[in-house]
Amino acid sequence: MRVFLRLHVLDRVAIGLLVVGLLCLATGLLPTGSAGDAMTRIAPLLAFLGTVIVLAELTSEAEVFDVVAARVARAGRGSYAALFLLCVVFASVTTIALNLDTTAVLLTPVMLALASRVGIAPVPLAMTTVWLANTASLLLPVSNLTNLLAADRVALSPLGLASRMWAPQLAAIAVTMVCLWLFYWRRGKRDGGVAALPGPDTQGVGLSARTDAPAAGPGAARADDVRAGNAGDVRAESAGDVRGAGNADRYRPPEVHRPADPVLFRACGLACAGFLIAILADVELWVASATAAAVAVAAFAVRRRSTLRLSLVPWRLLVMVPGMFLVVETVNVNGLHDLLASAVGHDGGLWGLFRAAAVGGGLSNVLNNLPVYLAGEAAVPVGNHDQLLALLIGTNVGPVVTPWASLATLLWYERCHAYGVRVPVARLMGTGAVLAVAAVLASVVALTLTA
Repeated sequence: MRVFLRLHVLDRVAIGLLVVGLLCLATGLLPTGSAGDAMTRIAPLLAFLGTVIVLAELTSEAEVFDVVAARVARAGRGSYAALFLLCVVFASVTTIALNLDTTAVLLTPVMLALASRVGIAPVPLAMTTVWLANTASLLLPVSNLTNLLAADRVALSPLGLASRMWAPQLAAIAVTMVCLWLFYWRRGKRDGGVAALPGPDTQGVGLSARTDAPAAGPGAARADDVRAGNAGDVRAESAGDVRGAGNADRYRPPEVHRPADPVLFRACGLACAGFLIAILADVELWVASATAAAVAVAAFAVRRRSTLRLSLVPWRLLVMVPGMFLVVETVNVNGLHDLLASAVGHDGGLWGLFRAAAVGGGLSNVLNNLPVYLAGEAAVPVGNHDQLLALLIGTNVGPVVTPWASLATLLWYERCHAYGVRVPVARLMGTGAVLAVAAVLASVVALTLTA
């Protein structure tokens, strides 16, 4: 029991979900046939999730993300408006190409380090990461695990899914940009919302805003390089370094970031490029991610063996996802399916699409989007492909209200806590609700117009 209590709260949640799911199976609440079907369905997803996170972790250790982040900041040439647009593109491309969980796990610390380097409060960059991790995850099967399930159901290749979802994806990103600017990035908003969170990881320490600090080798965006002062330092230094010149719309671009090991940098960059080419060539996703991860692992085995450790494997996710699916599948076979079928309806027209998206988004914020999609998929009539894609929009774009609505949001919340950055839950949920409603509506309309 003491060992269990010493685990991180999310580890305890993951283990608890798996135990509850197995108990449901053992007691007969969940038929073995239904459990077997669910596990068979998600097995390739788990293989993909495990290998793509390893690939992304090693890519981060090789400083690929740090180099890109520094170049993004320099490309902005000191303009907050330009930096905003570049960060939106950076987060969107990372989500689309490397999965929303990769964005949450690895782009969050890079963005927080970027905030300290350019003298801006970390909250706007943190919110850019988490919102686009969800709303930019519609385009490719790799972008979100729910997309893999949907593409299988409607028999769409990666290019086929992209050709159907490009307009909803653009609509979701556009609405997200508007909400980000209004709520977090415009003048007067990007200076606030910073707070330090005391705890075992941070001990009350916040973010340093030292813009003259050099990048510090491998993993420069990680907590040891970012945590150096307190929340007040962010405001004080940014005011002194940036606004001392009398222009609140400018920031100081950081120095060029040079990777400590150029060989690892190139190897992991090529592995990521090969991964993207493979998925566009319709190679099975877990095969593509496993191959790319193997290349990265081999490079580190030769150049920096000490980096290779079991903690690179996302054990928490690999335990949590099956547990969630077992629990929700239990609820599904004991009445949720009938409730969802009634709520979604059989109308394949515009009203039916809105209903499916609203059910997917609303229930995802109550439970979690992965099992909700799987349960909702069974409630959508087989021939209603557009209605299924609308459900996908709801479960991808809608889970931005509650911290547990998607795995990406949970992982992001944990990363922010570890770095001493807090977004008040009331503000997170209030602004997220506005984004969810507006982005889901806009995306469904775009889906309908391009049918």
